[in-house]
Amino acid sequence: MKVDRRAFLGSAGAASLAAWGRSPLGQPPERNRLKLGLIGCGWWGTGLLKAAYQVGGVETVALCDVDSAHLDAVAQEVASLQEGRRPAAFKDYCELLALPELEAVIIATPPQWHALQFLEACRRQLHIYCEKPLSHDVREGQKMVEAADANPKVIQIGFQRRQSASVRQAAEFIRSGGAGNIVQVEAQIHYQAEIPDTTIQDPPPTLDWDAWCGPAPLLPYRPSIGHFAWRLEAEYGNGHLVDWGIHWIDAVRNVLQLRMPRQVQSAGGIRLLEGKITTPDTLNVSWDFGGLPVFWRHRIWGAAEYTPETSNGIFFFGDKATVFVDDRRWEVIPRERGARREVHEVPDEQDPRLLHVAEFLEAVQTGGGVSCPVREAFQSTTTVHLAMIAYRTQSVVRWHPVAQEIEDNPEAAKLLLRRYRSPWVHPAEAV
Repeated sequence: MKVDRRAFLGSAGAASLAAWGRSPLGQPPERNRLKLGLIGCGWWGTGLLKAAYQVGGVETVALCDVDSAHLDAVAQEVASLQEGRRPAAFKDYCELLALPELEAVIIATPPQWHALQFLEACRRQLHIYCEKPLSHDVREGQKMVEAADANPKVIQIGFQRRQSASVRQAAEFIRSGGAGNIVQVEAQIHYQAEIPDTTIQDPPPTLDWDAWCGPAPLLPYRPSIGHFAWRLEAEYGNGHLVDWGIHWIDAVRNVLQLRMPRQVQSAGGIRLLEGKITTPDTLNVSWDFGGLPVFWRHRIWGAAEYTPETSNGIFFFGDKATVFVDDRRWEVIPRERGARREVHEVPDEQDPRLLHVAEFLEAVQTGGGVSCPVREAFQSTTTVHLAMIAYRTQSVVRWHPVAQEIEDNPEAAKLLLRRYRSPWVHPAEAV
Protein backbone atom coordinates (compact mmCIF):
# COMPACT_ATOMS: atom_id res chain seq x y z
CA MET A 1 0.00 0.00 0.00
CA LYS A 2 1.66 3.22 -1.15
CA VAL A 3 -0.03 6.45 -0.06
CA ASP A 4 0.74 9.80 -1.70
CA ARG A 5 0.73 12.01 1.37
CA ARG A 6 0.36 15.25 -0.59
CA ALA A 7 -2.49 14.16 -2.81
CA PHE A 8 -4.23 11.40 -0.92
CA LEU A 9 -7.43 10.33 -2.66
CA GLY A 10 -10.64 11.57 -1.12
CA SER A 11 -11.92 8.03 -0.83
CA ALA A 12 -8.52 6.95 0.57
CA GLY A 13 -9.41 3.35 0.00
CA ALA A 14 -8.35 2.96 -3.64
CA ALA A 15 -4.62 2.89 -2.96
CA SER A 16 -4.77 1.02 0.31
CA LEU A 17 -7.33 -1.71 -0.23
CA ALA A 18 -5.26 -3.20 -2.99
CA ALA A 19 -2.58 -4.19 -0.53
CA TRP A 20 -5.06 -6.18 1.54
CA GLY A 21 -6.58 -7.95 -1.45
CA ARG A 22 -10.12 -7.65 -2.89
CA SER A 23 -12.90 -10.12 -3.35
CA PRO A 24 -15.11 -9.93 -6.50
CA LEU A 25 -17.56 -7.81 -4.45
CA GLY A 26 -14.91 -5.15 -3.90
CA GLN A 27 -14.17 -5.92 -0.24
CA PRO A 28 -10.95 -7.44 1.12
CA PRO A 29 -11.35 -11.13 1.90
CA GLU A 30 -12.29 -11.54 5.55
CA ARG A 31 -9.18 -13.61 6.27
CA ASN A 32 -6.98 -10.69 5.17
CA ARG A 33 -8.65 -7.96 7.15
CA LEU A 34 -6.64 -6.66 10.07
CA LYS A 35 -8.47 -7.59 13.27
CA LEU A 36 -8.64 -4.34 15.17
CA GLY A 37 -9.66 -3.21 18.66
CA LEU A 38 -10.40 0.30 19.93
CA ILE A 39 -9.83 1.41 23.52
CA GLY A 40 -11.55 4.75 24.10
CA CYS A 41 -14.74 5.25 22.10
CA GLY A 42 -15.04 9.01 22.44
CA TRP A 43 -14.94 11.63 19.72
CA TRP A 44 -11.29 11.22 18.75
CA GLY A 45 -11.12 7.44 19.03
CA THR A 46 -14.20 7.11 16.85
CA GLY A 47 -12.59 9.39 14.30
CA LEU A 48 -9.46 7.24 14.19
CA LEU A 49 -11.57 4.13 13.67
CA LYS A 50 -13.49 5.78 10.85
CA ALA A 51 -10.18 6.75 9.25
CA ALA A 52 -9.13 3.08 9.36
CA TYR A 53 -12.34 2.12 7.54
CA GLN A 54 -11.78 4.85 4.99
CA VAL A 55 -8.35 3.39 4.30
CA GLY A 56 -9.85 -0.09 4.25
CA GLY A 57 -8.77 -3.62 5.00
CA VAL A 58 -9.81 -3.70 8.65
CA GLU A 59 -12.42 -5.39 10.79
CA THR A 60 -13.20 -4.21 14.31
CA VAL A 61 -13.50 -7.22 16.58
CA ALA A 62 -13.74 -5.41 19.93
CA LEU A 63 -14.38 -2.06 21.58
CA CYS A 64 -13.65 -0.85 25.11
CA ASP A 65 -14.94 2.16 27.05
CA VAL A 66 -15.96 2.96 30.62
CA ASP A 67 -19.02 4.88 29.35
CA SER A 68 -21.67 2.41 28.21
CA ALA A 69 -23.34 5.08 26.06
CA HIS A 70 -20.16 5.60 24.04
CA LEU A 71 -19.62 1.87 23.80
CA ASP A 72 -23.12 1.14 22.50
CA ALA A 73 -23.15 4.02 20.00
CA VAL A 74 -19.82 3.05 18.44
CA ALA A 75 -20.71 -0.66 18.40
CA GLN A 76 -23.82 0.17 16.37
CA GLU A 77 -21.86 2.36 13.99
CA VAL A 78 -19.18 -0.29 13.50
CA ALA A 79 -21.83 -2.94 12.81
CA SER A 80 -23.18 -0.74 10.03
CA LEU A 81 -19.68 -0.55 8.52
CA GLN A 82 -19.04 -4.29 8.49
CA GLU A 83 -22.23 -5.92 7.26
CA GLY A 84 -23.93 -6.17 10.62
CA ARG A 85 -21.08 -7.85 12.47
CA ARG A 86 -21.19 -6.24 15.89
CA PRO A 87 -17.87 -6.12 17.75
CA ALA A 88 -17.46 -7.46 21.26
CA ALA A 89 -17.80 -4.74 23.90
CA PHE A 90 -15.78 -4.46 27.11
CA LYS A 91 -15.41 -2.10 30.02
CA ASP A 92 -12.02 -3.57 31.01
CA TYR A 93 -9.29 -3.03 28.41
CA CYS A 94 -7.44 -6.15 29.62
CA GLU A 95 -10.34 -8.31 28.43
CA LEU A 96 -10.17 -6.72 24.99
CA LEU A 97 -6.41 -7.18 24.74
CA ALA A 98 -6.73 -10.84 25.75
CA LEU A 99 -8.81 -11.73 22.66
CA PRO A 100 -6.83 -14.33 20.68
CA GLU A 101 -7.95 -13.02 17.29
CA LEU A 102 -6.87 -9.42 18.00
CA GLU A 103 -3.97 -8.19 15.86
CA ALA A 104 -3.88 -4.42 16.39
CA VAL A 105 -5.24 -1.88 18.84
CA ILE A 106 -5.99 1.84 18.76
CA ILE A 107 -5.51 3.55 22.14
CA ALA A 108 -7.49 6.78 22.33
CA THR A 109 -8.11 7.21 26.04
CA PRO A 110 -7.15 10.27 28.12
CA PRO A 111 -3.38 10.45 28.80
CA GLN A 112 -3.47 9.08 32.34
CA TRP A 113 -4.39 5.69 30.85
CA HIS A 114 -1.92 5.52 27.94
CA ALA A 115 0.99 3.85 29.72
CA LEU A 116 -0.84 0.90 31.27
CA GLN A 117 -2.82 0.12 28.12
CA PHE A 118 0.23 0.53 25.88
CA LEU A 119 2.42 -1.68 28.06
CA GLU A 120 -0.16 -4.47 28.12
CA ALA A 121 -0.59 -4.26 24.35
CA CYS A 122 3.19 -4.52 23.94
CA ARG A 123 3.30 -7.50 26.27
CA ARG A 124 0.81 -9.23 23.97
CA GLN A 125 2.86 -8.15 20.92
CA LEU A 126 0.08 -6.32 19.13
CA HIS A 127 0.39 -3.61 16.49
CA ILE A 128 -0.38 -0.33 18.26
CA TYR A 129 -1.67 3.08 17.24
CA CYS A 130 -1.56 5.23 20.41
CA GLU A 131 -2.64 8.85 20.66
CA LYS A 132 -0.38 11.62 21.86
CA PRO A 133 0.92 12.63 24.31
CA LEU A 134 2.79 9.39 24.73
CA SER A 135 2.51 9.47 28.52
CA HIS A 136 1.34 11.53 31.46
CA ASP A 137 4.78 11.59 33.07
CA VAL A 138 8.35 11.06 31.95
CA ARG A 139 8.96 7.80 33.83
CA GLU A 140 5.94 6.23 32.14
CA GLY A 141 7.38 7.26 28.79
CA GLN A 142 10.72 5.65 29.54
CA LYS A 143 9.02 2.35 30.33
CA MET A 144 6.97 2.63 27.14
CA VAL A 145 10.14 3.03 25.08
CA GLU A 146 11.58 -0.10 26.70
CA ALA A 147 8.41 -2.07 26.00
CA ALA A 148 8.27 -0.88 22.40
CA ASP A 149 11.85 -2.04 21.86
CA ALA A 150 10.77 -5.53 22.95
CA ASN A 151 7.67 -5.58 20.73
CA PRO A 152 8.45 -6.55 17.12
CA LYS A 153 5.13 -5.19 15.82
CA VAL A 154 4.38 -1.78 14.26
CA ILE A 155 3.79 1.13 16.65
CA GLN A 156 2.65 4.58 15.55
CA ILE A 157 2.06 7.51 17.93
CA GLY A 158 -0.56 10.07 16.96
CA PHE A 159 1.55 13.10 16.07
CA GLN A 160 -0.37 13.46 12.83
CA ARG A 161 1.12 16.81 11.84
CA ARG A 162 4.08 14.80 10.63
CA GLN A 163 1.73 14.18 7.67
CA SER A 164 0.83 17.88 7.18
CA ALA A 165 1.53 19.00 3.61
CA SER A 166 2.28 22.57 4.68
CA VAL A 167 4.74 21.43 7.36
CA ARG A 168 6.40 18.95 4.98
CA GLN A 169 6.81 21.57 2.25
CA ALA A 170 8.20 24.12 4.70
CA ALA A 171 10.58 21.49 6.10
CA GLU A 172 11.90 20.73 2.62
CA PHE A 173 12.55 24.44 2.02
CA ILE A 174 14.27 24.91 5.39
CA ARG A 175 16.38 21.75 5.12
CA SER A 176 17.53 22.77 1.63
CA GLY A 177 18.95 25.98 3.09
CA GLY A 178 16.28 28.30 1.75
CA ALA A 179 16.02 30.17 5.05
CA GLY A 180 19.71 29.87 5.82
CA ASN A 181 20.88 29.00 9.30
CA ILE A 182 17.93 28.83 11.70
CA VAL A 183 18.81 30.95 14.73
CA GLN A 184 15.50 31.03 16.63
CA VAL A 185 12.07 29.37 16.59
CA GLU A 186 8.78 30.58 18.03
CA ALA A 187 5.59 28.48 18.18
CA GLN A 188 2.22 29.56 19.52
CA ILE A 189 -1.48 28.90 19.72
CA HIS A 190 -3.70 31.70 21.03
CA TYR A 191 -7.44 31.20 21.25
CA GLN A 192 -10.44 31.56 23.54
CA ALA A 193 -11.02 28.43 25.58
CA GLU A 194 -14.63 27.44 26.12
CA ILE A 195 -14.96 26.03 29.64
CA PRO A 196 -17.92 23.70 30.32
CA ASP A 197 -19.86 23.71 33.57
CA THR A 198 -17.50 23.65 36.58
CA THR A 199 -20.21 22.70 39.09
CA ILE A 200 -19.47 19.51 41.03
CA GLN A 201 -22.25 17.02 40.28
CA ASP A 202 -22.99 13.35 39.73
CA PRO A 203 -21.43 11.91 36.59
CA PRO A 204 -23.72 10.71 33.79
CA PRO A 205 -25.36 7.39 34.77
CA THR A 206 -23.61 5.62 31.88
CA LEU A 207 -20.12 6.73 32.98
CA ASP A 208 -18.00 4.89 35.56
CA TRP A 209 -16.11 7.96 36.75
CA ASP A 210 -13.81 6.02 39.09
CA ALA A 211 -12.70 3.79 36.21
CA TRP A 212 -12.35 6.82 33.90
CA CYS A 213 -9.92 8.46 36.36
CA GLY A 214 -8.06 5.17 36.76
CA PRO A 215 -4.50 5.61 38.09
CA ALA A 216 -4.90 9.40 38.24
CA PRO A 217 -6.42 11.17 41.27
CA LEU A 218 -10.16 10.70 41.64
CA LEU A 219 -11.44 14.29 41.47
CA PRO A 220 -15.10 15.19 42.07
CA TYR A 221 -16.88 14.97 38.75
CA ARG A 222 -17.78 18.09 36.84
CA PRO A 223 -18.34 18.52 33.09
CA SER A 224 -15.32 20.82 32.82
CA ILE A 225 -12.94 17.90 33.44
CA GLY A 226 -14.94 15.03 31.92
CA HIS A 227 -15.40 13.86 28.34
CA PHE A 228 -13.50 16.03 25.85
CA ALA A 229 -12.92 18.79 28.45
CA TRP A 230 -10.15 17.06 30.45
CA ARG A 231 -7.37 18.71 28.46
CA LEU A 232 -6.99 21.75 30.72
CA GLU A 233 -7.12 19.72 33.95
CA ALA A 234 -3.63 19.14 35.37
CA GLU A 235 -4.39 15.63 36.64
CA TYR A 236 -5.63 14.36 33.28
CA GLY A 237 -4.70 16.39 30.19
CA ASN A 238 -1.95 18.51 31.80
CA GLY A 239 -2.79 21.69 29.89
CA HIS A 240 -2.81 23.42 26.55
CA LEU A 241 0.90 22.99 25.83
CA VAL A 242 0.86 19.24 26.53
CA ASP A 243 -2.40 18.65 24.67
CA TRP A 244 -2.28 21.02 21.69
CA GLY A 245 1.05 22.78 21.65
CA ILE A 246 2.85 19.45 21.63
CA HIS A 247 1.93 19.12 17.94
CA TRP A 248 3.92 22.22 17.03
CA ILE A 249 6.81 21.34 19.34
CA ASP A 250 6.97 17.92 17.67
CA ALA A 251 6.90 19.66 14.28
CA VAL A 252 9.80 21.92 15.29
CA ARG A 253 11.83 18.92 16.39
CA ASN A 254 10.98 17.03 13.23
CA VAL A 255 11.63 19.88 10.79
CA LEU A 256 15.00 20.72 12.35
CA GLN A 257 15.81 17.12 13.33
CA LEU A 258 16.37 18.06 16.96
CA ARG A 259 16.56 15.66 19.86
CA MET A 260 16.01 16.88 23.43
CA PRO A 261 16.49 20.31 24.99
CA ARG A 262 19.31 20.73 27.48
CA GLN A 263 17.54 23.43 29.47
CA VAL A 264 14.02 24.86 29.89
CA GLN A 265 12.41 27.77 31.72
CA SER A 266 8.70 28.59 31.96
CA ALA A 267 6.64 31.54 33.16
CA GLY A 268 2.91 32.09 33.23
CA GLY A 269 -0.15 31.39 35.29
CA ILE A 270 -3.93 31.30 35.44
CA ARG A 271 -4.76 34.95 34.87
CA LEU A 272 -8.38 35.13 33.73
CA LEU A 273 -9.69 31.57 34.11
CA GLU A 274 -8.97 31.14 37.82
CA GLY A 275 -11.35 28.62 39.38
CA LYS A 276 -12.23 27.16 36.00
CA ILE A 277 -9.03 25.35 34.97
CA THR A 278 -5.91 24.07 36.77
CA THR A 279 -3.26 24.64 34.08
CA PRO A 280 -1.93 28.00 32.86
CA ASP A 281 -4.11 30.10 30.58
CA THR A 282 -1.01 32.17 29.85
CA LEU A 283 2.35 30.45 29.33
CA ASN A 284 5.76 31.34 27.95
CA VAL A 285 8.43 28.65 27.62
CA SER A 286 12.05 28.83 26.53
CA TRP A 287 13.97 25.68 25.57
CA ASP A 288 17.67 25.55 24.75
CA PHE A 289 18.32 22.91 22.10
CA GLY A 290 22.10 22.99 22.14
CA GLY A 291 22.32 26.73 21.51
CA LEU A 292 19.15 27.03 19.43
CA PRO A 293 16.44 28.87 21.39
CA VAL A 294 12.89 27.56 20.87
CA PHE A 295 10.00 29.49 22.40
CA TRP A 296 6.37 28.60 23.09
CA ARG A 297 3.59 31.05 23.90
CA HIS A 298 -0.11 30.65 24.50
CA ARG A 299 -3.00 32.79 25.64
CA ILE A 300 -6.31 30.94 25.86
CA TRP A 301 -8.52 33.57 27.43
CA GLY A 302 -9.59 35.37 24.27
CA ALA A 303 -7.16 38.23 23.87
CA ALA A 304 -7.75 40.13 20.64
CA GLU A 305 -4.80 39.36 18.36
CA TYR A 306 -2.88 42.07 16.51
CA THR A 307 -2.06 39.51 13.82
CA PRO A 308 -4.71 36.77 14.08
CA GLU A 309 -3.43 35.11 10.91
CA THR A 310 -0.34 33.98 12.84
CA SER A 311 -2.05 33.07 16.14
CA ASN A 312 -1.63 29.33 15.43
CA GLY A 313 1.67 28.24 13.93
CA ILE A 314 5.48 28.32 13.95
CA PHE A 315 8.05 30.98 13.02
CA PHE A 316 11.46 29.73 11.90
CA PHE A 317 13.88 32.68 11.92
CA GLY A 318 16.85 32.15 9.60
CA ASP A 319 19.74 34.36 8.57
CA LYS A 320 18.38 34.42 5.01
CA ALA A 321 14.63 34.43 5.60
CA THR A 322 11.86 33.84 8.09
CA VAL A 323 9.41 30.99 7.48
CA PHE A 324 5.95 30.86 9.03
CA VAL A 325 3.92 27.65 8.81
CA ASP A 326 0.44 26.68 9.94
CA ASP A 327 -2.03 23.96 8.96
CA ARG A 328 -2.96 25.50 5.61
CA ARG A 329 -0.05 27.57 4.37
CA TRP A 330 3.61 28.44 4.70
CA GLU A 331 5.19 31.80 4.00
CA VAL A 332 8.72 32.96 3.28
CA ILE A 333 9.67 36.48 4.40
CA PRO A 334 13.08 37.40 2.91
CA ARG A 335 15.49 39.52 4.93
CA GLU A 336 16.04 41.97 2.08
CA ARG A 337 14.16 45.21 2.64
CA GLY A 338 11.25 45.53 0.25
CA ALA A 339 11.40 41.93 -0.94
CA ARG A 340 8.01 40.33 -1.52
CA ARG A 341 6.71 37.55 0.69
CA GLU A 342 6.15 34.16 -0.86
CA VAL A 343 2.83 32.69 0.26
CA HIS A 344 2.28 28.99 -0.40
CA GLU A 345 -1.33 28.01 0.19
CA VAL A 346 -2.11 24.33 0.75
CA PRO A 347 -5.91 24.41 0.31
CA ASP A 348 -6.44 20.80 -0.72
CA GLU A 349 -4.48 19.10 2.03
CA GLN A 350 -6.04 15.82 3.14
CA ASP A 351 -6.77 15.19 6.79
CA PRO A 352 -3.39 14.41 8.44
CA ARG A 353 -5.18 12.08 10.86
CA LEU A 354 -6.34 9.97 7.92
CA LEU A 355 -2.85 9.93 6.43
CA HIS A 356 -1.29 8.98 9.76
CA VAL A 357 -3.65 6.02 10.17
CA ALA A 358 -3.04 5.04 6.54
CA GLU A 359 0.71 5.06 7.14
CA PHE A 360 0.23 2.83 10.19
CA LEU A 361 -1.86 0.32 8.23
CA GLU A 362 0.62 0.40 5.36
CA ALA A 363 3.47 -0.40 7.76
CA VAL A 364 1.50 -3.28 9.29
CA GLN A 365 0.94 -4.73 5.83
CA THR A 366 4.41 -4.17 4.36
CA GLY A 367 6.65 -4.22 7.42
CA GLY A 368 7.79 -0.69 6.63
CA GLY A 369 8.44 2.18 8.99
CA VAL A 370 6.22 4.91 10.43
CA SER A 371 6.84 8.62 10.75
CA CYS A 372 6.36 8.78 14.53
CA PRO A 373 7.86 5.77 16.33
CA VAL A 374 7.88 5.63 20.10
CA ARG A 375 11.33 7.15 20.69
CA GLU A 376 10.41 10.22 18.66
CA ALA A 377 7.13 10.54 20.55
CA PHE A 378 8.98 10.19 23.85
CA GLN A 379 11.33 13.05 23.01
CA SER A 380 8.49 15.41 22.03
CA THR A 381 6.36 14.40 25.01
CA THR A 382 9.22 14.77 27.47
CA THR A 383 10.08 18.17 26.02
CA VAL A 384 6.67 19.56 26.99
CA HIS A 385 6.60 17.67 30.30
CA LEU A 386 9.88 19.35 31.26
CA ALA A 387 8.32 22.72 30.46
CA MET A 388 5.41 22.00 32.79
CA ILE A 389 7.83 20.82 35.49
CA ALA A 390 9.75 24.09 35.13
CA TYR A 391 6.45 25.98 35.39
CA ARG A 392 5.32 24.14 38.52
CA THR A 393 8.66 24.47 40.31
CA GLN A 394 9.37 27.98 39.00
CA SER A 395 12.92 26.88 38.36
CA VAL A 396 15.40 26.25 35.59
CA VAL A 397 15.25 22.60 34.55
CA ARG A 398 18.33 21.02 32.98
CA TRP A 399 18.02 17.67 31.23
CA HIS A 400 20.83 15.15 30.85
CA PRO A 401 20.19 13.40 27.52
CA VAL A 402 22.25 10.29 28.30
CA ALA A 403 21.20 9.70 31.90
CA GLN A 404 17.65 10.87 31.06
CA GLU A 405 17.46 12.71 34.36
CA ILE A 406 16.92 16.26 35.57
CA GLU A 407 20.23 17.59 36.85
CA ASP A 408 20.82 19.40 40.16
CA ASN A 409 17.16 20.10 40.89
CA PRO A 410 15.68 17.56 43.31
CA GLU A 411 12.27 19.25 43.51
CA ALA A 412 11.88 19.18 39.74
CA ALA A 413 13.18 15.61 39.54
CA LYS A 414 10.40 14.47 41.86
CA LEU A 415 7.87 15.46 39.19
CA LEU A 416 9.27 13.03 36.61
CA LEU A 417 6.95 10.45 38.18
CA ARG A 418 3.41 10.76 39.51
CA ARG A 419 2.48 8.00 41.92
CA TYR A 420 -0.61 6.08 40.92
CA ARG A 421 -3.83 5.83 42.85
CA SER A 422 -4.34 2.43 44.46
CA PRO A 423 -4.83 -0.30 43.30
CA TRP A 424 -2.91 0.70 40.18
CA VAL A 425 0.90 0.58 40.28
CA HIS A 426 3.15 2.88 38.30
CA PRO A 427 5.21 0.84 35.80
CA ALA A 428 8.43 2.45 37.07
CA GLU A 429 7.61 1.26 40.60
CA ALA A 430 6.32 -2.21 39.71
CA VAL A 431 8.23 -5.08 41.31
